[in-house]
Amino acid sequence: MAGILVYSDKTALALELLSAAAAIAVREGLEIKAVSINNAAQAGELAARGAETYQISAPGLLVADTAAVAFCLKQAVDKLGADTVLLSSDRRGKELAGRLAQMLDAGCLTDVKGLEAAGGRTGFVRNALGGATVAVQVLKGPRRVLAVSPGAFSPQEPKAGGSIKELEVETKPSGIKLVETREKAADTVDIASARTLVVVGQGLEDKADLPAAEKLAAVLGGEVACSKPVATDKKWLPEERVIGLSGKICKPDLALILGVSGQVQFTVGIREAKTIVSINSDPNAYMNQMADYVLVADLKDALPDLVRALE
Repeated sequence: MAGILVYSDKTALALELLSAAAAIAVREGLEIKAVSINNAAQAGELAARGAETYQISAPGLLVADTAAVAFCLKQAVDKLGADTVLLSSDRRGKELAGRLAQMLDAGCLTDVKGLEAAGGRTGFVRNALGGATVAVQVLKGPRRVLAVSPGAFSPQEPKAGGSIKELEVETKPSGIKLVETREKAADTVDIASARTLVVVGQGLEDKADLPAAEKLAAVLGGEVACSKPVATDKKWLPEERVIGLSGKICKPDLALILGVSGQVQFTVGIREAKTIVSINSDPNAYMNQMADYVLVADLKDALPDLVRALE
C-alpha cells in the first residue's frame, strides 16, 4: 500500500504534520510513517503519537544541509514505499521540499494550510498570487511533496500503537562545515499562539507611542505584533513579531489593528482572526474593508482613550 512519509527537524512541527497526514490518510486510505534523523527524543515523541517511526542514525549529517537531508529522505521514500511526503513549510522545510521533489520527480506545493475535496481528489488549500487569493490545488502525478504551514493543523494527540525501528540509508559527505553555533537572540513571545493581538503598523508614527500599544495589549491579556516595516525598517520590534507573508500566520480570537493600511502581504497573516478591529485615520484604508469593526481616529488620541476605558 502506498503511504505518507512525515519529516521535520523540529519536533513540534513534526507532530502537526502527523495530524495533517491523518487527515489525508482518511481521505485516501494511506499508511502513515514518520522519519527522525539523529534525534532519538523526537523519535520517541512521534511513536508516542501512534506513528510507525523510522530512526535514521547518520553521524556527521547536518540538518542545515538540505541537500544531504534530501538525499537521505529520498532513500527513505523508496525503501518505505511512500508516494506522499509531508514537510514543514518553514524556511528550511521549503528548501528541502524543492530539493526532494526534484530527486523524486514529484509534484510540489508549499504553504499548504488545509484540505478540500477537488473532483474526487484531495485538494490542497494555499495562498496564491502573493496572498491575494486562496487556491485549492491538486497534484496529479504519482508522487507528491507537500510543505505544510506551521500552525495549520493541531499537534497529534498521544495515541497507542506507535513503534520505533532503525532505517539504514547511505549518507553523502556534507558540503557544509559547521564552524560555530550561536543561539539566536529570539523573542520569547509566540504571536502565532496568542488569542489576542494588538498589531502596530506604520500609522503609529512615533516610537514614543509604542508603550501605549503595549499597555493596551497587557490590559487585554494579549501580545503586541506588527507589520513588516515596523520591524525591518523602523526596527521598533523584533522580526519574530511580524505578521504576514514574510512573517507569521496568526488566527487570534481578537486582532486590534492599529494604523495598518492593509496590503495583501500583511492581511494574509491575519485574515483568519475571529474578530478584527481596525483603528486608522484613513477611512479608505483597505484594512477597514476586511475588519468587523472600524474606528476612524488618530492613534495619538485613540490609544490613551482605549487604555483608560479598559483599565
